[in-house]
Amino acid sequence: MNSSRRDFLRKAAVGVAGVAVGGSAVGMSAKSYSRIIGANDRISVAFMGCGRRVGAYYDAVKNRHNNVDLAYICDVMKSQRERVAQDLNRKVSGHAVLTSDIREVLADKKVDVIFNATPDHWHAPGAWMAMEAGKHVYLEKPCSHSPEEGELLVAFQKKFDRIVQMGNQQRSSPETIEIINDIHKGVIGDVYRAVAFYSNTRGRVPVPTPAPVPDGLDWELWQGPAPREDYRHDTWDYNWHWYGWKWGTAETGNNATHELDIARWALQVDYPEYVEVQAAKRHFLDDGWEMYDTMDASFRFPGNKIIVWDGKSRNGYKTYGTDRGTIIYGSEGSVYVDRNGYKLFDRGGKQVRDSKSATVEAGTALGGGGDMTDTHIVNFFDVIRGKASQLNSPIDMGAKSQMLTHYANIASRIGKSFDVDTETGRIFDREAMKLWSRTYEPGWEPRL
Repeated sequence: MNSSRRDFLRKAAVGVAGVAVGGSAVGMSAKSYSRIIGANDRISVAFMGCGRRVGAYYDAVKNRHNNVDLAYICDVMKSQRERVAQDLNRKVSGHAVLTSDIREVLADKKVDVIFNATPDHWHAPGAWMAMEAGKHVYLEKPCSHSPEEGELLVAFQKKFDRIVQMGNQQRSSPETIEIINDIHKGVIGDVYRAVAFYSNTRGRVPVPTPAPVPDGLDWELWQGPAPREDYRHDTWDYNWHWYGWKWGTAETGNNATHELDIARWALQVDYPEYVEVQAAKRHFLDDGWEMYDTMDASFRFPGNKIIVWDGKSRNGYKTYGTDRGTIIYGSEGSVYVDRNGYKLFDRGGKQVRDSKSATVEAGTALGGGGDMTDTHIVNFFDVIRGKASQLNSPIDMGAKSQMLTHYANIASRIGKSFDVDTETGRIFDREAMKLWSRTYEPGWEPRL
């Protein structure tokens, strides 16, 4: 995409109705396209990864006020890209080509935006490949698979000057923005502690056994930047989350990202000075889940502030009354906040205010999605067009929150606590620093 087109997109206005998606491509004629008022200010988007999360983007691309074309539906599993094409048949604008190879998408100079909803090991590499190709990126959490990848993402963003929004959509919740602003203004006094939590009832997962590659799956591309191994049963379809550290980031990377981000935002802290973790596999000890499923982590920050993570993947007891959220404590009161709104309490524990969200956003349901995601995407589009001055979750901010999940995972893997450099985020422990980066398949290493 040349500079004049980029500049034009940043200044463009909104406005056209959607047209059809059909068969293996989504179509409208060039003649019809040329008659649409404001067609040149459309943003051309591509879906990278069509698993459970992709449905969260449907409303945003279908909404005519967002003025986008769906140019590509890319997934390494044939059935998934075909399902998305069917879901969006005649509901969106554009001529969406179905492909398994993201490199084909990135080579198309007409594509402006990549929505990256791939497995974790593809998140950062897919994002920096897109930035190198001149694309803006909506990047799902976790934004990185390792601490080093978080650093690299920020470096790539600065070098290529692309707009990169991390998909921690609660940053766009009006209620969350409101109460965090009030916390920063002193509504509960001096804040000193936050408890972030998640409770789910995930069941058994299969013990992975050698198996043929499923029909329609490009296993080579699914692995992408990860070191190669033979296929094992049911790996590609979500269970990769729990099958070791080559692909996933465990539940902390998968879900703690959201609530730890809210906690860090509320306390106005960056890197912790000390990390302590207790984690273990507590349920279905004979199943294929290779990581911890229960974690208690604490992050101590300068100024005697602390963030606690209480994560229970397979025990649905709602310790704090709901299945996920964040509690912030201050010298004069406390706040409970989640995707549904917030409650404000005085120091005596009396509720003095609440605000229930008028929008709907999924909690622990696989894939999630809802009005909050839509708002987050609109903010992303508005910044690309120059209609908004800043992203609600720019990648440099998102990468700092993601670092907390990496610290917790590293501490759990080496079985000990450690100190952190609060200026650089680097860990002082040598054993921990061995896990700072990941191993790439030869030829897939980042080159900045």
